[in-house]
Amino acid sequence: MQAELLLRERHQVAPDAFVEIRIWRVPRRVPGSTHAYKYSLAFVVAGDCVIRYDNEAGKGDHKHLGSRELPYTFTTAAQLLADFWSEVDQWRRS
Repeated sequence: MQAELLLRERHQVAPDAFVEIRIWRVPRRVPGSTHAYKYSLAFVVAGDCVIRYDNEAGKGDHKHLGSRELPYTFTTAAQLLADFWSEVDQWRRS
């Protein structure tokens, strides 16, 4: 089995801001993660990535908020999307 692309979307959320989402189902877990998904979700404003959720090999599940890197507890792909969009909404309101 190869990696299966489940979701690839790009949403323009403001003239200078967009969200890019990529989620794959993978045949073997990504080192550092305990599930069968590889993902990268990014919110980019004026060319700067201000929020990113990913599970880079070796680092496991985590998120970037500005320059801070924090752990993220992955439960489901649906919850991942909900958490990410909630973070984007918070950022846009501030």
